[in-house]
Amino acid sequence: MGKNWAIAIGINNYDNLQALKYAQRDAEEMQHWFEEAGFDQVFLFTENSPKIPANPPIATQPTYARFVRFLNFQFEEPLLQPEDNLWFFFAGHGMRFKDQDYLMFLDSDPQAVDRTAISVDYVVQRLRRCGADNVVLLIDACRDESSRGGLGIGGEHKGVITFYSCTANQKSWEIDQLQHGAFTHTLLEGLRLQGEFNCATVERLDQYLRQNVPEVNSRYGKQSQNPYLKAEPPSKLYSILLEQAATVKDVEPLRYQAALAETKGDLRLAKQLWLRVLAVSRVDLDAIDAIERIAVRINRSGGDVLVNLSEQDARTTINPKPNIAITQPITSSRGDTLTQKTQLQSFQFDVITVNKQGEEINREKHQTKYFSEDLGDGVNLDMIYIPAGKFIMGSPEGEGYDTEKPQHEVIVPEFFMGKYPVTQAQWEVVAALPKINRDLEVQPSNFKGYDRPVECVSWYDAVEFCVRLSKHMGKQYRLPSEAEWEYACRAGTTTPFHFGETITTEIANYQGTDSDWNYEGKLYPGNYGYGPKGKYREQTTDVDIFPPNSFGLYDMHGNIEEWCLDYWHDSYDRAPIDASAWVDNDNCSDKVVRGGSWFDNPEYCRSAYRSYHDPDDEPYDTLGLRVVCAASSKTPSP
Repeated sequence: MGKNWAIAIGINNYDNLQALKYAQRDAEEMQHWFEEAGFDQVFLFTENSPKIPANPPIATQPTYARFVRFLNFQFEEPLLQPEDNLWFFFAGHGMRFKDQDYLMFLDSDPQAVDRTAISVDYVVQRLRRCGADNVVLLIDACRDESSRGGLGIGGEHKGVITFYSCTANQKSWEIDQLQHGAFTHTLLEGLRLQGEFNCATVERLDQYLRQNVPEVNSRYGKQSQNPYLKAEPPSKLYSILLEQAATVKDVEPLRYQAALAETKGDLRLAKQLWLRVLAVSRVDLDAIDAIERIAVRINRSGGDVLVNLSEQDARTTINPKPNIAITQPITSSRGDTLTQKTQLQSFQFDVITVNKQGEEINREKHQTKYFSEDLGDGVNLDMIYIPAGKFIMGSPEGEGYDTEKPQHEVIVPEFFMGKYPVTQAQWEVVAALPKINRDLEVQPSNFKGYDRPVECVSWYDAVEFCVRLSKHMGKQYRLPSEAEWEYACRAGTTTPFHFGETITTEIANYQGTDSDWNYEGKLYPGNYGYGPKGKYREQTTDVDIFPPNSFGLYDMHGNIEEWCLDYWHDSYDRAPIDASAWVDNDNCSDKVVRGGSWFDNPEYCRSAYRSYHDPDDEPYDTLGLRVVCAASSKTPSP
């Protein structure tokens, strides 16, 4: 197991800036957690923290000069190994000066930032000298004299994982009732989670913070605050933060990255990653064999850690193809699959494929696993297991719009998704539960029917539904990310629809009229490709009357548009590749919707098609939702 070192800084009473209330307490509580977690070395910097033993001893009151001396003294030479971790926590003020982000110390002067504050770049450069492969920054900082908040601190730093307390133009709030910053309070909760629901990986901690910090702020009447993560390179998303709490399935992405690095000849990185795999799984023959093989290759190359593959190397290197397939569950290093660990319920169904003309050309029996929630009043919620995998997100050349491009590969963790869009029966039960953040209309839909999807639902209504459902069932329910939605919709297909190259009104509910559709003076075809024109029902239909995709999900094309967590962006340029929601957009507050509706022509019902609505607008009778639940969120382990 690798070593863990940590630095915790918390500053309340500034010489030249407005005082904060709980930054010092935040740092002290983080120190306590580091010690609880068995960290090997913890350095605390507050206004009354003890000196660091040295010759001479180093004072820890966080002034500019003292902390620079500490960085220069402590991190001049490598002290840790690549498989170790160095954590850096800061609670206090931050400022931006000449395109550089600075941490403000006790005596920092906002009129002389470059001379009296410490840039994040400098901090990172010094910390990177420690020799550890993982440097984790936890930044709960402000950008002006009046509050914590702003853009967050720091830019892109290679080899660094940075958790920010908020996105651009938001404030990072302190909560009097908690005597903590909202971010630090939630961070500590997440780090202390035990068992299969822990936050042992970067990805799970990120998911926990994104979901729970906004809920904390809402609960205590504060404005919205959305934490976000930057990991450089993106593969750091799969890093393990807490080896003692990680499970065998947590190392599967690391195994893939290790094998890929070895194949590319980056033996130093490959060795580090295999050592991390071994630290978690303890006895892993693949990892042991790989480490021994890498040592041989390094010796053969005279110590070079960047080695081109020879023909013999290619035969002895582990196949870098991950143990992830589009429609297959992940396989652990022991050979058992996640779906073999506990008993979920199963159901069988037919999957239909059509040709360009919309004619059925194939029908297969499929089976999938799910769990069912008893919401009360005889109403159930079925959650389908969606296996981890990777897929190409977006539309290819010749299909779709610029907003659906560029195509890019996304790696998706396993999760559960609602078998159907949320029905009116399900909505009524949950809407009758106690209010958490906002009132919900019990029967908002224009087209009535217990088994029809609920509609006339705003984005904020949908989020409130998820929060109430989470509290009622003891699991973390939420809206899907846009990537999760498309991955689940495609279910391993690459055609415009999961049915094939077109759809018909016999297998989906959309506007398939006998004549072209005229909207605001523009004609849209009543079909797609060579598909036949058909019915226009002019309303929603029951959620279970059309055939599902190969994951067992119904109504992914048409019937009702479904809200996602993501803010709208005009393209996929710099979109996440880890299936997380894209929740920062300074220029737009619109939210993504997917799937098309009864009102839309088939072009707007494709797997790749994406649109948006203002979350504050009066909701339409085309807008509904479908919920997801993380596989580690107190669900039956698949």
